[in-house]
Amino acid sequence: MNWFLIVVSAIFEVAWVIGLKHSDNVLEWMLTVISICISFLLLLYLTKKLPTGTVYTIFVGLGTLGTILCEIILFDAYFSPMKMVFILSLICGIIGLKYQTSKLEAKEGDKS
Repeated sequence: MNWFLIVVSAIFEVAWVIGLKHSDNVLEWMLTVISICISFLLLLYLTKKLPTGTVYTIFVGLGTLGTILCEIILFDAYFSPMKMVFILSLICGIIGLKYQTSKLEAKEGDKS
């Protein structure tokens, strides 16, 4: 469940980052502020449940990935093959961190 909440918090991060750039009226700015609050409240909650460094790295990585993909898909941003290489390397890093943290949690569970 905690890993799912990291993804949810990253989705709200993408929403507020896009909102900072594209908000034009009061409602859009309010939604941006709400997204900031939800994103960081989830992040604070998750740092109590999982290793802080892992949570923050995955949060930022997924947020970066989501923002780049939204800019390309929704706002016709420039896309290059090298961008795809870096996006894939970011995804590999996120998967690796989750795998390592899961192994650590399993090992700690064996000790108790």
